[in-house]
Amino acid sequence: MAASDEGTRRPRTLLEQKIWERNQSLSEFAAFAEEFARRSGEPGTLSERNLKRLVAGRRTDGAKVGRPRPATARLLERLFGTSIDELLEPSGPSTAAVDTAEQELRSAIATAKRIDPGVVALMRGQLTAARELDRKLGAATASDEVAVKIDQVARLRSYSLAAGTRSQLAALLAELSALAGWQALDQGRVATAWNHYESAKQAASEADDSSFARHIEAEQAFVLLDIGHAADAVERLSATEDDGRADTGRLLRAWLAAAHGEALAASNRRSDSLRAFDRAESLLPSDPSAADGPYVVLDPVHLARWRGNALARIGEAGAVDVLSAALRDLDPSFTRAEAGLRVDLATALTVAGEHDEASRHITEARDLATEIGSARQLRRLARLTDNRH
Repeated sequence: MAASDEGTRRPRTLLEQKIWERNQSLSEFAAFAEEFARRSGEPGTLSERNLKRLVAGRRTDGAKVGRPRPATARLLERLFGTSIDELLEPSGPSTAAVDTAEQELRSAIATAKRIDPGVVALMRGQLTAARELDRKLGAATASDEVAVKIDQVARLRSYSLAAGTRSQLAALLAELSALAGWQALDQGRVATAWNHYESAKQAASEADDSSFARHIEAEQAFVLLDIGHAADAVERLSATEDDGRADTGRLLRAWLAAAHGEALAASNRRSDSLRAFDRAESLLPSDPSAADGPYVVLDPVHLARWRGNALARIGEAGAVDVLSAALRDLDPSFTRAEAGLRVDLATALTVAGEHDEASRHITEARDLATEIGSARQLRRLARLTDNRH
């Protein structure tokens, strides 16, 4: 094979690689080797046919080629300064490839070194924009953008050498991966969601603030709820809420208590669930927007929506009033939340025997869920309508 064919495949042996690096065809190298042998008094010979066999490294039956005659082996060893056994081994990356890889590494490290607080703030702003897009238009629209940001931040974190910067990037990556997990869950891809949360936990382990890992651990429990493992979700959320009492801010503690309350409701533990929501209400700060740590959406309206979900699960008569008030006060930009709230309200109305009003909310919830591609809410609607017939 001519040296001009190098780009079509990798060299099969180190011998072939070294011939390519000389920019010679096999016939040209064989002629050169024969001339070298004559001039240097080497008894070895090297025909083009024999060279083709040696550079292949394998016979046609797949077996490794045998060593050449000792005189030919010595000739090749003199030409390349390498033992015949090494020459007949599969080739490694070429010098050019190694140089390129080293340059890419240097460039990646140099790029990561340019990350300053302003760059981190810019990327956090992009995460905020992705969240807003997600809550208005759904995962079907926003998930591709989140996936791109995950790849970007993961690469920057991998090559970041400054501990402080790396920690900030790890926290950002954890939140991006958690968002991707929630999007996958909403799209009905539960296994993908679980894996995103596992990636998020790994990234959160490098963040300075342990609350990121605690939040992600709890959010992953909703995957367990969606596959019918309510008892496992209760166990995890109980432990997470307990762990957070000592060193977690009030907003996240309120969120953890409410999450625990939902899992308890799914397990038909009415009293325990109501007590969990009472804890959440008592912990909720007066200004949730001022809280630090992981991103959670929880204010009096969203907490009422969450409590209403639990009341509807356990068949409480007060669910309709709680959910109706939450729907009236809900920010209309929370499209997915509205779809879920209407499913909850339809469930509560069905239990109350108000089937016409329930049907209205089912229709509106289905329209919203279809618009944003929420397979999760459409699945809940399907179960509800099946149970009504």
